[in-house]
Amino acid sequence: MEKALEAVLAAIDAEKDHVVALTQDLVRIPSVNPKFQAEQGLNREADVQDRIEEELRPMEFGIERFETFENRPNVVADLPGSEEKSMILCGHVDVVPVGDANAWARDPFGGQLDSGKIWGRGAVDMKGGVAACISAARAIRRAGVELEGRLSIHTVVDEEAGGFGAIDVVNRGHLAKHAIIAEPTWGDVIPAEGGLDWTKVTIFGKQSHAGWRYNMIWPQHDTPGRLEPGVNAIELATRFIAALRDFEASRCRRTNHPLMPAGLATINPGTIMGGAGMGEDGNPAIMTNAAMTSDVCTIVLDYKFMPQEDFADVKAEFEAFVHHFASMDPWMRENPPKIEWSLWDLHFPPMNTPEDHPLAQATLARATQLQAKPPLLKGFEAVTDAAHYAGKGVVPIIYGPSGDGFHGDNECVEVDSLVETTKVIAATVLDMCGVKS
Repeated sequence: MEKALEAVLAAIDAEKDHVVALTQDLVRIPSVNPKFQAEQGLNREADVQDRIEEELRPMEFGIERFETFENRPNVVADLPGSEEKSMILCGHVDVVPVGDANAWARDPFGGQLDSGKIWGRGAVDMKGGVAACISAARAIRRAGVELEGRLSIHTVVDEEAGGFGAIDVVNRGHLAKHAIIAEPTWGDVIPAEGGLDWTKVTIFGKQSHAGWRYNMIWPQHDTPGRLEPGVNAIELATRFIAALRDFEASRCRRTNHPLMPAGLATINPGTIMGGAGMGEDGNPAIMTNAAMTSDVCTIVLDYKFMPQEDFADVKAEFEAFVHHFASMDPWMRENPPKIEWSLWDLHFPPMNTPEDHPLAQATLARATQLQAKPPLLKGFEAVTDAAHYAGKGVVPIIYGPSGDGFHGDNECVEVDSLVETTKVIAATVLDMCGVKS
């Protein structure tokens, strides 16, 4: 094993420019997720995959390419080996929009090498990580090392919009025992991330004319012909959001994980729509007439839960909260709010790889050995494609390079970190896949 590692590290050192040049090539191919910005020349995920295939074919990977969405292909590449020691290296090829191009000091798709960094959209999130995975596999092949376990490289689309590329990959059965997702972690090892669901709550009221609002909010004489009061769904929603804030605080106080920041189990009201009449899309049909008492209000929640939580328990707890909230109001007791889970099919299972798992410990040991910066073992605040592999029984961790500006302007990845990441990933592959004698 040590001789194999020496040979692989020597191969990386001999061609350090490979991971740099490949990262530059990938950054120079704009691959903005078309769900965010569809524009001629910007949505070239397929061209990124072409460039990746050019790298993988000479290494004798078996390659399967298939489209999750039209002209948005995934690439799955395999070197054969045992399933017991199988390993996936995964990264996404889509990027977020540039935003204000005038805020960039360099061409957002120039891939410029300057000040020890590669600059451009996607450099750190996460074309640098993709390049490190490919360069790690290349070094193993060039060193003549034969792995016992199957090594797979997955490059997927649509991570930035919910991970539907990775979902497609795992649903097609492209799995393994272990996986490294090479998102930027600044050299830290991430074995845990919380789950996430987009949850929609619809609150129902009763339409009436706003001119008769007094009849709804102030006691009236019981006289013949009195109009039946309306019920304002927007006002019910404000009460719900206030109660939700207390429920969220309670969850944050009592739900924790040793690797995660305190209070991560948040429930963010991300969008709210109020108006009159139910539209075909499940939202209010009329939102431009303030003379109508709102009878529909929809709230979409970004609902986080902890790595160790079971989603069925999370759902049951929230549904019980909504039931008890509605039970306090005579109208809502008879017209309870509606709850919809996984809106637009967006759902991230949690990842909770044990700290002492061999994959976490191997990556941590190799990062300690090969990085200038001592790594930390910690949790991840956001969500990644690791969730979709974990949800199918793969044991993943997240590990990748350092940089800045991801999802902002002047994005970059540090060259020294790219080389270190390549070495750590290659060494961990040897540890987990094993080497044929």
